[in-house]
Parts: sequence; structure tokens; C-alpha cells
Amino acid sequence: METSKILFRCSQLGKLMTEPRSKSETLSETTKEYCREVYINQKYGRKKDITNKYIQKGLMVEEDSLTLLSRYQHQFFVKNKERFVNEYICGTPDIILDDCIPDIKSSWDIFTFFKSKMEPVNKDYYWQLQGYMWLTGRKHAQLIYCLVNTPDILINDQKRKFMWNAGILDENPITEEVFTEIERNCIFDDIPIEERIHIKNIEYHEEDIQRLQQRIIQCREYIMSTFNKKNNNP
Repeated sequence: METSKILFRCSQLGKLMTEPRSKSETLSETTKEYCREVYINQKYGRKKDITNKYIQKGLMVEEDSLTLLSRYQHQFFVKNKERFVNEYICGTPDIILDDCIPDIKSSWDIFTFFKSKMEPVNKDYYWQLQGYMWLTGRKHAQLIYCLVNTPDILINDQKRKFMWNAGILDENPITEEVFTEIERNCIFDDIPIEERIHIKNIEYHEEDIQRLQQRIIQCREYIMSTFNKKNNNP
């Protein structure tokens, strides 16, 4: 494996740009851990399997969120399937417009939706969109949060977890009440479309891209010095 040509995915650039706690360190522990994952993936073809209910929903409702955005903007959006690559990074943006890269994030529930609305732009998402703009030559991106219904399979998972944690074997009036509340917190058809989308604008920053390039060079050097030795035995 040629370490000098290792590519880093846009969705993971935030891990590269995490600053170390000590000024004497070049790379943070988070960055080093991700470098190990990248090395293992590109040399041995193994990918660390990290999943949770938030990721599961995001993957399962991509088309629903795209449809919601199309209805909100009165414009038909088609999911991009083209993968872009340069000398440093690779990525597949959700949508590519002539002057903008819109990227959709599907919120788990109305509480996480409002949290993302009130807080600053997520660092990982910021770097992901900087990467997409760098790859496509766009100077403007939009981080678009969508609130869409949770798939039945995930709703049923929550019901089963409640029964398991409560030590309940059979449904009863108590579970019926809880199940109704679970469903209400997962279904949003009663909320107007314009209240189920919020958008954060992100501009391209050449200075940050230069920092990213330098960090990638440092990460490649770390991988080369740490894992590419002919004999790692003492």
C-alpha cells in the first residue's frame, strides 16, 4: 500500500481536524485512532462497523428526507451517486447544484432537530462540507436538517427495548400508553413541512482547506512511520 496516496473520506474529516490536547503533540488521539482505522481498511479491506439508531434512521430515510426537501423547495432533487476524488480526499455529496452543495441530515426526533437548530454548526459536518466544496469546486454549501417519520422497524425496536428493560413479557394497558407515546415521538405528519426543515449556510474557506491539506500530510506521515515498518517486532 502506497501510504503517500491514502485518501480520507469527507464524512470523517472532522476526526482529522480534532486538535490535540497538548501543544507538543501534532495529532490528537482521535486523529491517530482514525488513522489506524484508515490503514486497516485500505490495507486489509476491513471496515470498523459503527452503528446506532441515529445512523440507522439516517440511512433508511434518505429518500424521505429528499422528498421532504423537494416539497419544501418546490424543486425536484435527485440524489447524487457520483464519487469525487482528488489527491487528498474522496466523497459522494448528497446533492450537487450549479452553485451549491446541499447536504441532508435526518434528525432522530424533534428534540435533536431543535438542538441542531439552536446550536452552532457541528464540527464534523462543517469539515465534511468543506471537503465536498473542495472536490466539486463549489463555494457555497447548505447543511439541511430534515424531520421525517421514523421507520416502523426502528419504532418497534424501541417498544421491544422498553418491555425488555421493564421486565414486561406481555402487552398491557401500561405498555399501550407507552407505545402511544413512543409512536407520537417518532411520527411528524401533523407538523407543517416548513417547520420540519432548517438550513445552515456554510461558505468555502481556502485557509481551512490549506490546513486540511497539511493535516492530511501529517496523517500520512504518521501512518507511514507507525504501520509501514518492515519489522514492527522489538
